[in-house]
Amino acid sequence: MYAITIPEPGGPEALVWSEVPDAVAGEGEVLVDVVAGAVNRADILQRQGFYDPPPGASPYPGLECSGRIAALGPGVSGWAVGDEVCALLGGGGYAEKVAVPAGQLLPVPKGIDVTRAAALPEVVCTVWSNVFMVSHLRPGETLLVHGGSSGIGTMAIQLAKAVGAKVAVTAGTRAKLDRCAELGADVLINYREQDFVEEVKKATDGAGADVILDNMGAKYLDRNVRALAVNGRLAIIGMQGGVKGELNIAALLNKRAAISATSLRARPAAEKTAIVAAVREHVWPLLDAGHIRPVVDRELPMSDAAAAHRVVEESGHIGKVLLVTS
Repeated sequence: MYAITIPEPGGPEALVWSEVPDAVAGEGEVLVDVVAGAVNRADILQRQGFYDPPPGASPYPGLECSGRIAALGPGVSGWAVGDEVCALLGGGGYAEKVAVPAGQLLPVPKGIDVTRAAALPEVVCTVWSNVFMVSHLRPGETLLVHGGSSGIGTMAIQLAKAVGAKVAVTAGTRAKLDRCAELGADVLINYREQDFVEEVKKATDGAGADVILDNMGAKYLDRNVRALAVNGRLAIIGMQGGVKGELNIAALLNKRAAISATSLRARPAAEKTAIVAAVREHVWPLLDAGHIRPVVDRELPMSDAAAAHRVVEESGHIGKVLLVTS
């Protein structure tokens, strides 16, 4: 089989489409013939040499994929060869085949083609686990999503609206904000021109956001705490704005607020299985019914993953960038 390898860390040109040993399904795993994978920021960090795969995971980048089951490993039941699936991965999505723990598989939702299903697993699992399982967003509350036009942002908007929440988003262009509005966002904030703390307070009669989904980290830490409502919850899922920030604990105490910080890739298999099961129970019916949909910016050949990484690094896209095997 062929896969994207990283002989030496570096820029997009470090990604090399190479012939590698075939993936094999082990105990409790399923072998998937990959139709498409999706680009995530974690893949860029791995390419740069800053984010190694967890122990036992494939060395190739790619945290999600879609395709068809080619073989079942020992001890697997409930799936059949030929089933169209998408999968949450610890790595290996940038390849023609990948072995996946059966507990991290999801069926391709009704009305979504197998290629576009590659845009779902990582973003849905990230949003559901952070916004709902950890931060417990409830109907009538306000969610602030930083990077509203990203893959995670576009899914967070849709899921929050589906449960009856109000959604505020930040983005850097009018086109991105307009797309967020089409998906249901209520409050549109251009972070280049507006102060999101003031805009969120204005939109909530001074109360603030009940939940904030943050991909920036240190750069936004102080302002995120100021933007929180009393009993608010800040969920940090990225560090595009740095790793070290100053926290005003008095402000946090006054608001009786909470901060959580999570990553998905390094979680133990049992935790990933539990998240995938929750997503299948709560989110897949919304996808099957057409109430929410993946947002895909473009599809590029997997062999040209370098071009896809350049697109994502330039941040001109809306939603997900996919890599297709043929």
